Amino acid sequence: MVERPDDRIASALRFTMELIAWVATPWALWEQSWLLAVLAVMILIGLPTVFSTPGDKAQVLVAVPGSVTILLVLLQFGAAVISAWLAWPVWSAVLVSLLAAASLVTERRRWRWLVSTGHQN
Repeated sequence: MVERPDDRIASALRFTMELIAWVATPWALWEQSWLLAVLAVMILIGLPTVFSTPGDKAQVLVAVPGSVTILLVLLQFGAAVISAWLAWPVWSAVLVSLLAAASLVTERRRWRWLVSTGHQN
């Protein structure tokens, strides 16, 4: 098995994007439905908590291939960017978009590793 790359910067940016998604998504959905806003946060937090790739997290509840972990990260990034544009002033949405772009660049090594791990239990 290939060793997991050191991704401290990517991890910090990824966590920042997750926080933005957790705040901006319910903010954007609240006027439509408070229930939808709460459900969105539960999904954004719950899916990556339950489904993860072995070796990527200390505890794995349900093992999934690296490609699924990548899709979950893209879900978070997409929710953060789209919700920021819907709910926040343009200047902040631009900053979130730039942060997402930087995060995508820093994620490349981790994603190559995730794809190379396959699905191992």
